[in-house]
Amino acid sequence: MTRLVRVLVRAGGIMPLALGCLLRDPYLLPIRDWALPALLTLGAAVALGLLTRRRPDILALLIWGAVSIIPAGLEAHFALCKRQVLGQADQADVLGPHFMVGYSRFEEVAPLAAKGLIGGIYVGRRNVASAKVDIARLQALRKANGLPPLLVAADQEGGLVSTLSPPLTRLPPLAGLAGLPADQRAAAAETYGRLQGGELAAFGINVNFSPVVDLKGTSPRWDRNSLIARRAIAADPAIVGDIAAAYARGLRTAGIVPTAKHFPGLGRAQGDTHHVRVRLSASTVELEASDWRPFHRLLTDGPAFLMIGHVVLNAVDPHQPASRSRAVIDGLVRRQWGFQGTILTDDLTMPSFFHHDFCQGVVEALDAGADLLLLSYDSDQYYRAFTCALEGLRRGDLTRLRSVAPQPQRGEIAAPIARFSEISAR
Repeated sequence: MTRLVRVLVRAGGIMPLALGCLLRDPYLLPIRDWALPALLTLGAAVALGLLTRRRPDILALLIWGAVSIIPAGLEAHFALCKRQVLGQADQADVLGPHFMVGYSRFEEVAPLAAKGLIGGIYVGRRNVASAKVDIARLQALRKANGLPPLLVAADQEGGLVSTLSPPLTRLPPLAGLAGLPADQRAAAAETYGRLQGGELAAFGINVNFSPVVDLKGTSPRWDRNSLIARRAIAADPAIVGDIAAAYARGLRTAGIVPTAKHFPGLGRAQGDTHHVRVRLSASTVELEASDWRPFHRLLTDGPAFLMIGHVVLNAVDPHQPASRSRAVIDGLVRRQWGFQGTILTDDLTMPSFFHHDFCQGVVEALDAGADLLLLSYDSDQYYRAFTCALEGLRRGDLTRLRSVAPQPQRGEIAAPIARFSEISAR
């Protein structure tokens, strides 16, 4: 083997080796299923080919051997972690209700639901075809095992984000109502909520991650995921509050719990929180006078969840994103605002959270007072998150772990909300 060929063989293994090391990263979820067998096969084939040479290049052999060994090791670790979590029935009552997961196949989520290891599921585009049947089967499993019903959440905002359309009706964005006179837009928004809520309820959904109450701003040119400027209702907090509150009333009449998102507000964000840490530099006085008014309106008007985003709120905690900040969740929202309803995080598999000490972040979010940790995109990360939470519990780091908070009882949504009271009493 000439020196040039030796260098090329070594260099050729660097990229697949790096891919093998990162295969469990959420960024690589779209290729994970086929990349794993491909790497195992490629690494083994090249390593065996090198071994057949009279004087094999040891460094090249090590590189290409690692191409198959590392992904195999990661899968073995994942399988072990999964098996250990599925065996943690003794901690299901304590930690299980705090997790909401997405899924691709019924078989992935059924054991978690049956064992009480999760409190809810997220339904989106990848499972919409079978979701209605899946939801019914999962709720039957819960009942058969003496467990309260699952929370079943969707992201059906209307407009750009309508993850269950089709088969559900694709409605225009709520922003289309902003130009109507005040009395007309409230009536139209409530009708919109009733229509959407009725379809969601018929599907088996009981929580909707809507409305977006971030104020309309200007999305950065590189923002390809948050797109708040296209999803927000309006720039005027009064108009946003009017439409969001009326829309939420419509959802509640159908038995759907609305969700105010994404606190502390993404209207001013100059970055995409799916990928990078973004900071809000405005003072709390500024935010209370504008961005936070729709949140107050929605959370005091009736039962609603609050979704905490991964943005850093400099004025309250310049060191941690809001989703894992005790100062924001416990200090600002719980104590100053007096909100004792259900708080859930935005998806923890977003790299802006995942790539910043994910394990410690899970513990910090729970200890800060978050009731539900959402893992909707890369649901395999649930097993790691549960393990991290369990280790934190055993170390005594979850001193402020809340029982999942009961919402105020309102007749029109008593059934889905009663589930929180059942868990809190256990």
